[in-house]
Amino acid sequence: MSSSMAAPTYNRHQYTDGIIEKNLYVTESLPMLQVTQVIPMSGATKLKKLLSDTDELIVCPGVYDGFSARIALAVGFSALYMTGAGTTASRLGMADLGVAQLHDMKEHADMIANLDPKGPPLIADMDTGYGGPIVVAKSVQEYIRAGVAGFHIEDQIQNKRCGHLAGKKVVDKETYLSRIRAAKGAKDRAGSDIVLIARTDALQQHGYDECIDRLKAARALGADVGLLEGYTSKDMARQAVKDLAPWPLLLNMVENGSTPIITTEEARDMGFRIMIFSFAALAPAYTAIRTTFERLKAEGVVGTGKDLTPRKLFEICGLKESMQVDMESGGIDFLAGV
Repeated sequence: MSSSMAAPTYNRHQYTDGIIEKNLYVTESLPMLQVTQVIPMSGATKLKKLLSDTDELIVCPGVYDGFSARIALAVGFSALYMTGAGTTASRLGMADLGVAQLHDMKEHADMIANLDPKGPPLIADMDTGYGGPIVVAKSVQEYIRAGVAGFHIEDQIQNKRCGHLAGKKVVDKETYLSRIRAAKGAKDRAGSDIVLIARTDALQQHGYDECIDRLKAARALGADVGLLEGYTSKDMARQAVKDLAPWPLLLNMVENGSTPIITTEEARDMGFRIMIFSFAALAPAYTAIRTTFERLKAEGVVGTGKDLTPRKLFEICGLKESMQVDMESGGIDFLAGV
């Protein structure tokens, strides 16, 4: 091909609210031409920009299945959190004792993240990474493919338990940092904006100073956000933000757990950047379902409110959107409604 026929190109990405405008410039002997292609912004990029471009406290309700995620989407939040405890309970019917593995967590996260790919970003629990460095790297790759925006990985032993139970044990510092290195390496090789959240559960076993030391080391390796699990006082939470500033920290608020209740306003004033409520759906669901089942057993009725029809429930799950897909494709099954 002669030099006069060459057609050099380059791309420029402009980030706007929720989308990327990809401008492709083509030059030959003609004047410069511009073609604009609108690409949805990934959840990872959305979360990254929320952290870098705003001072917002990102409040994430803990969702544990598709239905709780749909409700959170309907209410409207800046981001969502897929809880490991809730996933283990809803998917496996078991306690959060390290039972859920990569397949369980990745499949669950994939489903939730893609209920609305243009919606709020999803942060997901990745527990310990489910193995050594090779498995940790694979776990990160799987989460990236699933559309997860951010994940936290911790320093508990593989035979782990919920961060708000007693008797936790953690691996040594170097083993923990090998997990962070593996996760960071996988993220970099993929060229992904996925947010790496370094979590430590060392408070019970080794105390506050060891937690800060581990998080500083994780930060030095390139972790984007820190998470100290199980603060035992508000003063400790406030001090952690100061000790690790200006690094963004995530607060896991589990009511009736190890940490005293901290409101979103208090967390914002302390300087936290992300706040997850791991049991925000699971605990109220237990209360409501058990109360209803006990009434059914005792009285023979469920007692559902008259305005809560099957159609209303299905609308939360995307009924109208599914009907629209069918009709726009030439289908006739829903012309008469449902």
